[in-house]
Amino acid sequence: MLVFGGIALNTIFWFVPIFVLGILKLLLPVPAIRRAVTRILMGMGEAWVALNSLLLATAGSIDWRATGIDTLRRDEWYLVLSNHQTWVDILVLQKVFNRRIPFLKFFIKQELVWFPFLGLAWWALDMPFMKRYSARYLARNPHMKGKDFETTRNACAKFRHTPTSVINFVEGTRFSVEKRDRHKDPYRHLLRPRAGGFAVAMTSMGELFGAILDVTLVYPAGPANFWDLCCGKHVEVLVDVRERPVETWQIEGDYENDREWRRRVQDWLGEIWQEKDELIQQTLDNRESL
Repeated sequence: MLVFGGIALNTIFWFVPIFVLGILKLLLPVPAIRRAVTRILMGMGEAWVALNSLLLATAGSIDWRATGIDTLRRDEWYLVLSNHQTWVDILVLQKVFNRRIPFLKFFIKQELVWFPFLGLAWWALDMPFMKRYSARYLARNPHMKGKDFETTRNACAKFRHTPTSVINFVEGTRFSVEKRDRHKDPYRHLLRPRAGGFAVAMTSMGELFGAILDVTLVYPAGPANFWDLCCGKHVEVLVDVRERPVETWQIEGDYENDREWRRRVQDWLGEIWQEKDELIQQTLDNRESL
């Protein structure tokens, strides 16, 4: 309970100045001022993550080990691709990457910008908002086809001036054996990767990314839930980070209209996910043999 209370108080403490500066950023639409306020806000976000991580390391019982993070840079642009096991993943990734790369940002549905209080905070922290139309809507309004990607690209234009890290949980949801079996996914420890989110990120701001960070999260004792973590249950997590180059073909495609490019993206992600699945199995086998 100490961990939960500490994280709650830390969140409230930082939310207030972030919200106030968000209003200031909204009311002063001068690019230079907004960029300066954004840098302050990113620093606040990193301080929030640092204190959360300290609480987990001292009041909680978590053993996190990461490889492949020594050459990362805070002045670079990254797309982070990760498997998704539990909501604890977010806390783990924030801890591992905090102040090693730019503050992690998530693609958020554009409609959520109007969510009370949080919408402004997300906007102030430069979370990239994405617009997606359903297939049914596009069938009724064919003239809007492609507009969602255009809207997202325009929203990401501001990242040209500030180093940015965008994270994408490619599976779209947390892993479970039941989900894997129901969808007949061809992996032991993963769900089939969805290419749409990757395509949105690459076609929106792919030319900015200096590298793709391929992250594999492994919980040797099984995925932990947040409440167990707050109650002091010991959690062990291994984080494997591999830098992959951004290739020209990944940026220049059209996911909606180019079937060949869409298949190439899906095959590329499938190969990475196969490697990731084998890495998880090898890690678990090595732990059992000790």
